[in-house]
Amino acid sequence: MTDVDKLAMGPREGITYPIHVQYCGNCNMPIEYCEYYPEYEKCKTWLEKNLPDEFDKMKVIDELEGAGNEEEKKRQKRGGKGIIKTKKKEDAPKRVCVSRAPRGKKKSVTVVTGLNTFDIDLKVAAKYFGTKFACGSSVTGDDEIVIQGDVKDDLFDIIPDKWPEIDEDFIEDLGDQKR
Repeated sequence: MTDVDKLAMGPREGITYPIHVQYCGNCNMPIEYCEYYPEYEKCKTWLEKNLPDEFDKMKVIDELEGAGNEEEKKRQKRGGKGIIKTKKKEDAPKRVCVSRAPRGKKKSVTVVTGLNTFDIDLKVAAKYFGTKFACGSSVTGDDEIVIQGDVKDDLFDIIPDKWPEIDEDFIEDLGDQKR
């Protein structure tokens, strides 16, 4: 009997239908997959609070697998990028730095750093700069936006207009820099 014939025969013995799947309230995935979610500890607290029976089962499984290396647990083993949150630097001064970097012989790009200290979404800012200057703009690194072309002088007027919490005094010109 092949696998296809087994599937065509109907329901399996010992399983009650319809199958009810319980989902985690934190990650919205089935409970079996919570351990692969980057914020597994939050899933555990949610399970302990809302589904104590399932939490006890997971606790027993964790104890059987062993504690293991803490650093290995934090690292994602397979799959996509996961959820990586950037850490805010509380001690960093609130300052937006604008500089120009050469790109090839006659071309240049404008580099904007420091918008993250004002809690501005860098992807939204990059999209805004790209549409405003009709050029390419992208987020590179933790707190850096690269705008194609030399638009450094225009940024001193546009940034305070778009984001009023950034005063002109907070914008610093770094001149020409190498990347």
